[in-house]
Amino acid sequence: MVDSVETPAHEIIIARTEQEIQQCYDVRIAVFHVEQKFPLETEIDEFDRSPHATHFLLRLIPSLTPIGCIRVVKRPDASYYKLTRLVVLRDYRRFRFGRALVQTLHDWAKADALSAGATGSIQVVLHSQLHAKGFYAKFGYLPEGAEFDEDGDPHQKMVLRLPLEPSVNVQT
Repeated sequence: MVDSVETPAHEIIIARTEQEIQQCYDVRIAVFHVEQKFPLETEIDEFDRSPHATHFLLRLIPSLTPIGCIRVVKRPDASYYKLTRLVVLRDYRRFRFGRALVQTLHDWAKADALSAGATGSIQVVLHSQLHAKGFYAKFGYLPEGAEFDEDGDPHQKMVLRLPLEPSVNVQT
């Protein structure tokens, strides 16, 4: 059955203020801690307040109600971008906002790499919960290595080589 409900008006912004970053935390806690039962003490980590982390906040407009977020970490000593903390509140998952958040992160990472003089491609790494591997595979992420435990739940490292050149759409 196709859902006939129209996608709500929304925006994805870089969370810059304390309030916007707190809204990211609140959405993450609602999904990871309350819904999925991960320990609260593992949700906020050393990267959250790091200058190497960029938080993207998905919110409804015009109300500015936060409904999702994603974080990217690019440490200066790492050769890759790390996608982390992707969440969308349960009532909004049917609208494919997770895809929009990942695409926003990819676009930002490409622009960041190009501004730093990178050429060719960049690597984006993530630790996927096992149930989400198929979601990330649709973007081209490939599993790497064995499954492992992270915060009491099985995860899989997944890697994407993201070309920096604009893609060419060939129509047939």
